[in-house]
Amino acid sequence: MKRKFLSLILIIFLLSILDYPLRSPSSTNIHPNARWQQNGITVAGGNRRGNGINQLSNPCGLYVDDDQTIYVAEWSNHRIVEWKRGATSGQVVAGGNGQGSGDHQLNN
Repeated sequence: MKRKFLSLILIIFLLSILDYPLRSPSSTNIHPNARWQQNGITVAGGNRRGNGINQLSNPCGLYVDDDQTIYVAEWSNHRIVEWKRGATSGQVVAGGNGQGSGDHQLNN
């Protein structure tokens, strides 16, 4: 549990200092006209924008841990949601109580 808590603190810290979109590193040499396979699975959200536990609203950060659990930071909902592999809904692990500076809140 302590490791998971420390991981969440690290996620929050990284999200607070990183302010650029996710993109592939230039060292991978992906051709600008590369074509990608057009099938896949939705692993988080997929139920329109909203504040429900199975919805996302303006996701702005993403982290995947060693267990393939996905953590999504949401700007509009002021929360971090954990999505375990195969889950159909997430679990709020930080924030989710409106914008603010309280111990139970996140502020952009």
